[in-house]
Amino acid sequence: MRRYFYAWRDAGLFDAINTVLVMNLREIEGREASPSAGVIDSQSVKTTESGGISGYDAGKKVKGRKRHILTDTCGFLIFILVHAADIQDRDGAVDVLVAIRKRFPWLRHIFADGGYAGDKLRSALVGMGKWTIEIIKRSDKAKGFQVLPRRWVVERTFAWLGRCRRLAKDWERSIASSTAWALIASIRMLTRRTARLCQN
Repeated sequence: MRRYFYAWRDAGLFDAINTVLVMNLREIEGREASPSAGVIDSQSVKTTESGGISGYDAGKKVKGRKRHILTDTCGFLIFILVHAADIQDRDGAVDVLVAIRKRFPWLRHIFADGGYAGDKLRSALVGMGKWTIEIIKRSDKAKGFQVLPRRWVVERTFAWLGRCRRLAKDWERSIASSTAWALIASIRMLTRRTARLCQN
């Protein structure tokens, strides 16, 4: 079983399956297969004694890795990049958007939180496509928990992925395996949703 996991991981099979499922599910729900807008965010998780790449996220006070995800506006995972937790969101976002550009050529508008604000990200994306970054900020007057438009979508995706106990921490030594397990969790969610919609 482990041999198949590594073979499929290295062949990019989990990534390909996830992409096809997202596009099919979007069509089932009456949308274009390729999204034109997405929501980006990151989640820092602790690593274990297994070793591998890690860093310290000073903002979240977490030593480990950061899962940088991009979803469509439905919350379906369309890309994930795992890297050391000490890489800033603005820097990680550039790698995410450059990687996804050819796969979803019509994806141009990105919703993000305040961690992606400023000229650094926009300057880094010059010449890499016609991206527009819309920052959704929490109101200064708001007290307690506040549901932010568009932003809640990606938070819900993290909650979906969090149902998989394997993702409670990053147990993997390699970044590739860490990414693969997140994709497997997404595939599981997408297949269940597709099956539920097809039964109705």
